Parts: sequence; C-alpha cells; structure tokens
Amino acid sequence: MKIIIHDCDESYDAGFKNISDEVIWANGRYAPCQGCFECWTKNPATCRMKDSLHEICRSIGQADDLIIITKNCYGGYDTPVKNILDRAIGMSTPMSSYRGGQMHHTLRYGKKGRLTIVVYGDINENEKKTWELMAERNRINYGYENKELMIIDSINELEGMDI
Repeated sequence: MKIIIHDCDESYDAGFKNISDEVIWANGRYAPCQGCFECWTKNPATCRMKDSLHEICRSIGQADDLIIITKNCYGGYDTPVKNILDRAIGMSTPMSSYRGGQMHHTLRYGKKGRLTIVVYGDINENEKKTWELMAERNRINYGYENKELMIIDSINELEGMDI
C-alpha cells in the first residue's frame, strides 16, 4: 500500500490518487495531538479523538511506501503535516528495542519499503542538513528499509516528477 501525505493545494489530490492507494491532505481541519498516549496504551493504534485522523496510526503504520510532501518550515515539516505525523505515534508501541545499535520504539506493524520526503520552498544549507538528518531518523523510527529525500524549489516542480 502506498500513501501520500501532502500540504499542497487540494487540486493535487486527483493526480496523487492516480499513483497511490490513499491520499491524506494536510489541510489542518483536525485536532493536533493531545499527548494522552491512549493510542499507545488504552486503544492501540486508534486515536481517541473522533475526527479524520482517528485511524491514522493504522493507515500510516500499514503503508509499504509513504510519501510526504511538505513545505519547508524552518528546516522541518509544515505544521499541518507535522500534526498528522504526531497523531500517528501509535504506529509504534511504548516498548523499546535496539535497531541499528540504537534504542527505538518497537514497531507495531513491522518493517516497510520506502519513505520518500519531498520538501519544497526556500531552504538554506543548514536546513538541508537538518532535513537529511531528520529523514534518516524518520526512516528508522517509522521502520522503513529505504528513504529518499527530494528538495525542490517550487511546488510546481512536482508535475512530471516520479515519486
């Protein structure tokens, strides 16, 4: 299963639906994570908030390939995209294990294929370094075997890209 999370205009949805199984538009019409950790403990992989992200832990956790398209925000994810990723913390468990010689939360859904992060907008050299580090850390934490970080100047460059 291939999922695309994006903060582009809604007009991009149709094109993304042609190349993926599920498209999640980061439109900000959902509550941010409340930090209750019920998706970890009380109701595994299910958020207690009954909105469009109620089952986001399962969706993202079961994705073989995850593509995140986000505007650069000071070397990190744009706020609506970050809110989605925060709400998906239940795709792992509160238990820890060693992966790659480091301690990480145990994966609820096991290893997956490829994490692709496409970042657009004005990005300086320090932010590029931050993105490279964050992409690798997200790959490990989310359980992906491979990752690709693509930095583009404008959202218009998405047209015709092979993602």
